[in-house]
Amino acid sequence: MGGSYLFYAAWDWRFLGLIVFSTLLDYAAGLGIAAAHSQNRRRAWMLASVVGNLGVLGFFKYWNFFQENAAVLLNAIGLAPSSFTLTVLLPVGISFYTFQTMSYTLDVYARRMDPTRDLAAFAAYVAFFPQLVAGPIERARHLLPQFQTPRRITADALQRGVDLIAWGLFKKVVVADQLAPFVDAAFGVERAHIALTAAATVAFGFQIYADFSGYSDIARGLARVLGFELMVNFNRPYIAKSLREFWRRWHISLSTWLRDYLYIPLGGGRATPPKTLRNLLITMALGGLWHGAAWHFALWGVWHGIGLALERMLPRVASRWTAWSWVFVGWFLFRVPALERMPSLLAHTGAAWPVWAVEMLIPSGCLIAALLMLERRLPADGGESPAQGFRRPAWVSGCLLVAVLACAREHAPAFIYFQF
Repeated sequence: MGGSYLFYAAWDWRFLGLIVFSTLLDYAAGLGIAAAHSQNRRRAWMLASVVGNLGVLGFFKYWNFFQENAAVLLNAIGLAPSSFTLTVLLPVGISFYTFQTMSYTLDVYARRMDPTRDLAAFAAYVAFFPQLVAGPIERARHLLPQFQTPRRITADALQRGVDLIAWGLFKKVVVADQLAPFVDAAFGVERAHIALTAAATVAFGFQIYADFSGYSDIARGLARVLGFELMVNFNRPYIAKSLREFWRRWHISLSTWLRDYLYIPLGGGRATPPKTLRNLLITMALGGLWHGAAWHFALWGVWHGIGLALERMLPRVASRWTAWSWVFVGWFLFRVPALERMPSLLAHTGAAWPVWAVEMLIPSGCLIAALLMLERRLPADGGESPAQGFRRPAWVSGCLLVAVLACAREHAPAFIYFQF
C-alpha cells in the first residue's frame, strides 16, 4: 500500500487525498451496508458511495467541460456569462480507480461479496500501482483476496511476468509510438483529403490498441512478478466477427463494468425493443463520456450504441467486415480533435498524399502487419486465446526487448489512456 501511495504521490502528492477519500468512503459504505437492518439504510449507504465517488469524478473531470458549454449556451440566448472561471486539473487515473472502488460497494450491496474489515488490504486493492492509472479496472472479488492471502512467487510466474512486460513494451514502443507521428500529423492538417484521414484513422485504430493493450500487458506482467494476477483486458479484438463480440474483447474491464453496473440495472436486453435501444444508447454514451469531457467522445459512444442496437434488430448484418467498418468509423470520431474539425478532415480537395504522408504510410502499414502476425502466432496468455497458458521462449522475449531498445525515443509519447 505504501509503495502504491508513493507511486501516485510522485505525480502530484496533492491528489493523493482523493484516493484516500474514495478508499475510506467505500470501506465505510461496505461495512454500513452489511450492518444496516433495513433496505432503506442499505440503499442510503450505497447512494452515499455512488454520489460521493461520482461527485469527485464529475467535478475534476467534467467541471471545465460544463463551464465552457454553459458559457456557449448563455451567449446563444443573449445572456452574458460571468467572467469568473475555475480551471480544474484532471488527476491521472481518476476514472479508473473511482470505478474500481465504487464497484466494491455495489457488489456488497448486491450481496455478491461480503465486506472486508481489513482496511490496509482494501487500501492496497484501490491503489495497486501496476494498474492504478490506466487499468484494468479490477473487481474486489478477484483482486482483494490476493492481498489477504500469502503469495508465492515462482520462477514460472517470473518468466511469464517478464514475457508479458516484454510483449507490452514491444506493442507500445515499437508499434504505437511509431504510428503516432503519422496519426498526429494527418489529424493536424488544416484541410486533409478524406483518403489521408481514412488511412490515419486505420493507423490510429492500431495505435490505440497497441498503446492501451500494451499498458495492460505491462501492468499484468508487473503484477505477476509481484505475485498477483490481474484480469485479461484485451483478447485480440480485431478478430471479432461482430460489434458485440468486439466489445467482449476490447477493454474488457470497462465493458463488463458498464454491463454489470449500468446496462443490466437499466433493464439490459430483457426489456422491450425501444427500451433496449435506450439502455444501449445510455450505456454507450456514458461509456464514451467516461473517456473524456468532450462531445466527440459522447458521439463515439452513441455511434457504438446504435451499432449494437442494429445488430440486435438485424442479426444477419453482423459480420467481421461490418464490425471493422463500424469500429474504424468510430475511431475517427474518437480521435478527431473536436467536432468542428470534422469537415476539414473529410474534404475532397487539398493534398491527398503529401510527401511526409507517403514516407510514413509504408512503414506504418508494415508495423500493423507485423503486429497482426506476431499476435496471431504469439498471443498473450489468457482469455479465449487458443494459446491459453502459452509461454514464449526466453529468446523471443529477448528479441522483443532488443526491438524496444532500438526504437525507444528520448521524448516518447505518454500512454493514451493516461489522459482519461
